[in-house]
Amino acid sequence: MTEPGFPLGFCLCLLNKNPVEGFSAGLIDDEDIYKWEVVIIGPQDTLFEGGFFKAYLTFPYDYPLRPPKMKFITEIWHPNVAKNGDVCISILHEPGEDQFGYEKPEERWLPIHTVETIMISVISMLADPNSDSPANVDAAKEWREDPNGEFKRKVARCVRKSQEMAFD
Repeated sequence: MTEPGFPLGFCLCLLNKNPVEGFSAGLIDDEDIYKWEVVIIGPQDTLFEGGFFKAYLTFPYDYPLRPPKMKFITEIWHPNVAKNGDVCISILHEPGEDQFGYEKPEERWLPIHTVETIMISVISMLADPNSDSPANVDAAKEWREDPNGEFKRKVARCVRKSQEMAFD
């Protein structure tokens, strides 16, 4: 039997040896392998380009059987991020059947997912919001009705604020 936290320590070691473009990750506290801080660099050619968005990944003790929770600490305006920062994407939803029938089981959490696959999905989410199943209804409405108007202005403000806070 492996000791608790083993898969996470292994993931962190791999990320440090082979960094993935678009984000950085590390422990918030060296004593707690279950709480990570990530910084996502706004994807090129998107409204989020140039931003530095800080988030926390909190892993359950039975990871990888259950998904971590992800919460942006940096303010971000996006249909799939709740106003409190909670990220809502399929691969972070509990495994199994979706009680509402919106997601297929294979779209939800699977133990094969890693920090890399989570972060790649979140970066993809920034580039291509899903306004059909929003966590932030107001952002989804703005994205659908006028993505280059109010939505773009709010995202630009978040990008500017993230740049100002990036080096605090």
